[in-house]
Amino acid sequence: MLDSTLTGETQAFLDDFGAALAAGDIAAAKAMFLTDSYWRDLVTFTWNIKTVEGPDGVEDMLKHQLATTRPRNWRIAEGEVPTEDGGVTTAWISFETDVARGYGLIRLKDGKIWTLLTTMAELKGHEEPKGAARPLGAKHGAGKNRTTWKEEREKEAADLGYKTQPYCLIIGGGQGGIALGARLRQLGVPTIIVERNDRPGDSWRKRYKSLCLHDPVWYDHLPYIKFPENWPIFAPKDKIGDWLEMYTKVMELNYWSKTTAKSATYDQKTKEWTVVVDRDGKEVVLRPKQLVMATGMSGKARIPAFPGMDKFKGDQHHSSQHPGPDRYAGKKCVIVGSNNSAHDIAAALWEHDADVTMVQRSSTHIVRSDTLMDVGLGALYSEEAVRNGVSTEKADLIFASLPYRILHEFQIPAYAEMKKRDAEFYAGLEKAGFWLDWGDDDSGLFMKYLRRGSGYYIDVGASQLIIDGEIKLKRGQVVSLDETGVNLDDGTHLDADLVVYATGYNSMNGWVADLMGQEMADKVGKVWGLGSDTTKDPGPWEGEQRNMWKPTQQEALWFHGGNLHQSRHYSQFLSLQIKARMEGIPTPVYGLQEVHHLS
Repeated sequence: MLDSTLTGETQAFLDDFGAALAAGDIAAAKAMFLTDSYWRDLVTFTWNIKTVEGPDGVEDMLKHQLATTRPRNWRIAEGEVPTEDGGVTTAWISFETDVARGYGLIRLKDGKIWTLLTTMAELKGHEEPKGAARPLGAKHGAGKNRTTWKEEREKEAADLGYKTQPYCLIIGGGQGGIALGARLRQLGVPTIIVERNDRPGDSWRKRYKSLCLHDPVWYDHLPYIKFPENWPIFAPKDKIGDWLEMYTKVMELNYWSKTTAKSATYDQKTKEWTVVVDRDGKEVVLRPKQLVMATGMSGKARIPAFPGMDKFKGDQHHSSQHPGPDRYAGKKCVIVGSNNSAHDIAAALWEHDADVTMVQRSSTHIVRSDTLMDVGLGALYSEEAVRNGVSTEKADLIFASLPYRILHEFQIPAYAEMKKRDAEFYAGLEKAGFWLDWGDDDSGLFMKYLRRGSGYYIDVGASQLIIDGEIKLKRGQVVSLDETGVNLDDGTHLDADLVVYATGYNSMNGWVADLMGQEMADKVGKVWGLGSDTTKDPGPWEGEQRNMWKPTQQEALWFHGGNLHQSRHYSQFLSLQIKARMEGIPTPVYGLQEVHHLS
């Protein structure tokens, strides 16, 4: 089929779809969706992060939202040409609502919509000052007592939080808080980021010395400023820390380091938070309208309570507090856990001549880094993808366009290929006694991440040490510690000078409990997971990440985090939701998530 014919047919379909919506003919719009179909909306229609499923789901959403959204001007996006493959037509699209401009991706099959992604690109009248609209910067002409850029920035920094109040307060100044802060800055939302560490980037610098990103550079860009072309594929932690510090400065973020949030309460009458912080030893009371918890999806350390921990005479700490291997040369080290941190720490200790034993308490999914990059990420996030015209922004939207309900179906064959390609590697691990899994439905690493945020290791070398017996392996449960080491359920005693608890992290609403009380934590419920009814992700089906980047059961309380990709991508949609509220734009939320699990 000629591109021009496909383009014409696709545009004709969009015209019909737009006409049905403009006429308020919900029945006609509903009939344009397949029985098995999915409409994923990032803010434009639902003022939420929401996927509706099937014609009935589309009908219900439109009955609630169509009259206030008033979508129009559905077009194939400028400069784009639809493609057809295997009976599926795929097209980038643009559209408008009363208050916003939208962008998306549509897939048509058998003349109907299979998947539809709609995203809010910008709010009308509140566009970011970029491109042709960028600020002049220089003050041409002459005037008495003019202030310089430096003086204006210093005044803003001195006043905000004291003489004037931020509209938004972000608690947590890691990659998530920084990315969101940059988005809000560009939208003109007065924002303060508070961070307990001394400098931006310290949340990376303070981790174990061997830590590197396991995700490749193309996946990890921050908004607005991409890593340079000579940036390493897998950046070391201190290099990332320095980048975040630089980024915070050049993006002109109001970043309060050495600041700890002590309490937060919400006044329903004034629609205002009262947040007490300790800023470098001085108490400051902030009164933002919006509060964002950006404390890290993997930020609330899960520390076990084994009998006898108080009797152990060696060193013991959670993996998040591990100082590195230097002091443990020649020592006996036991690592409780078998996921990313456990492997990284074990390998670093072995490199520094420690005697290392890993205790594997449950099965772990392992995929080799180079195979994951090639098979799992290569089409979207790689140098080849960039050459093929797949920008980071396009890659994000392509990935976002695959609804979570069916995402595993696309992942299963990819991980089957990885398993086949690295069969000898996996045979070696199993021979060494390592307990492998591929996820509950063989869908692999990324579904594990989305569902539970744990249970995997991206191999960058530690697995071979296990295969070779250089890192010793014990399968079983820890029952207690004593003065000299760790006791397992099979009666084994592991002598130890060091015990590292690589035991993962709890839900982000644990930070809410600390700051606002358990009642508030229970009100918003568990953070993260899809409700897939798989291991550590109990049902019912949610369809989106619980509580992330969208309205919660507590008005004006938001959660933001995830990996660098998610921090970059979803910060756009969270910032637009906050900006709309600041400007008084009506934001009728459809499908506010119910609470099914407290933590």
